[in-house]
Amino acid sequence: MTNLLRSMAIETGLSEVIVQRIMQSAPNRYKHYSIEKRSGGKRLISQPAIEVKLLQRAFVSLYLSKLPVHAAAIAYRPNKSILDNALPHVSSGSILKMDFKDFFPSIRKAHWMNYCAEFGIFETQSERELAASLLFHRPKGSSVMQLAIGAPSSPTLSNVLMYKFDEIISSEVATDKVIYTRYADDLTFSADRSWNLVDVERIVKKTLQNISYPKLQLHPSKTIHVTKKFSRSVTGLILANDGRVTIGKKRKRIIHAATHAASLGRLDDRQLQKLAGMLAFVHSVEPSFIALLERKYGFETIKGLQKIGANDRRNLRAAVGEADFGT
Repeated sequence: MTNLLRSMAIETGLSEVIVQRIMQSAPNRYKHYSIEKRSGGKRLISQPAIEVKLLQRAFVSLYLSKLPVHAAAIAYRPNKSILDNALPHVSSGSILKMDFKDFFPSIRKAHWMNYCAEFGIFETQSERELAASLLFHRPKGSSVMQLAIGAPSSPTLSNVLMYKFDEIISSEVATDKVIYTRYADDLTFSADRSWNLVDVERIVKKTLQNISYPKLQLHPSKTIHVTKKFSRSVTGLILANDGRVTIGKKRKRIIHAATHAASLGRLDDRQLQKLAGMLAFVHSVEPSFIALLERKYGFETIKGLQKIGANDRRNLRAAVGEADFGT
């Protein structure tokens, strides 16, 4: 374990003894809480301890960031957003969307161990085991180690372990001139005609059945097929029939109303922060709508709201940074 421990110690500034102790005990050093899902039900969040987060981020920098991620995987990548996930599909006529059930919790320690053995990641089994202890957590009452929703290493690791799946699917559907992208657990396929998409679901199910890792299941109720006759959305963005990607009329009405209220001084601090967040989102997706708001409500009003959002993000980053290092 010498090479792994030495590299992690140098990266974090901790001693090898402390690094080893934290990594070995990491699976049990999580706080668990639930949040409401927009679709109903609850999602379990598992938040690693400060020192575990520190080592997980170091591991991402030293190792996971160097491993291949397929081009079809858009989420959790630098300078990529939901807009980059939607743009490849904007000129297609038909869209097929699928969703994985319990995506992160379905990715297990065994899948990482198989990946390491297949591609020769780390020289010894003991190093692979130690890395797994850092990357996976053990839910209370369970003997299975799985990816935690809340660990900073989980997003990157999910993309790494999904490489083979993404590669197979991209290659298979391309024979029918189908475009494929994946944003975390959301799979999007598009083609000029609906008939091009006929075999996609069969290909995905067959691949999931045959692939050695990770072992995932589709969410049957979230498989949706839409054409240009209906509103086509990809990861929350609307594909307009004129080739544009837009935030949609409903969001625009909400933002218009909130901006109008803000211009009259009718929003409290919490509402202003929420509006600032929406404007930041719009600016990254449809900046022309920001220009429209500036013309209607004034340049200074919109820039003032954007400044609130920028300050909030800076304060959040500072707070998170302090918490992560225990200051």
